[in-house]
Amino acid sequence: MSQTALICGVTGQDGAYLAHYLLSLGYRVFGTSWDAQMADSSRLERLGVASDVQLLSLAPKDFRSVLKVVSSAQPQEIYNLASQTSVGLSFEQPVECMESIFVATLNLLEVIRYLGAEYPFLQ
Repeated sequence: MSQTALICGVTGQDGAYLAHYLLSLGYRVFGTSWDAQMADSSRLERLGVASDVQLLSLAPKDFRSVLKVVSSAQPQEIYNLASQTSVGLSFEQPVECMESIFVATLNLLEVIRYLGAEYPFLQ
């Protein structure tokens, strides 16, 4: 059975390349976006892996949303590459930017602890 990875931020540059790499190793890859149905998957398409990545909607600041996604994907590895995509906006709204990174990371770690999982989490 192949490994399953969950990549938060899969539609970004680094997430798309990671998905491409993990798929080449035989992984099953789930990826998250704020809205999976409206996600810009052009980077995944450019790499020829858009149809191989299972996109899930995730509200990273909501513990229940994170729990639902992790429980659904049942990954053996989690990669958190999601972040504020606008440098300008991060300066205009520094508290929101910090909270989005901190709370999302905390929720992922708490879900791993809550589920009693013992697998890698890469931030």
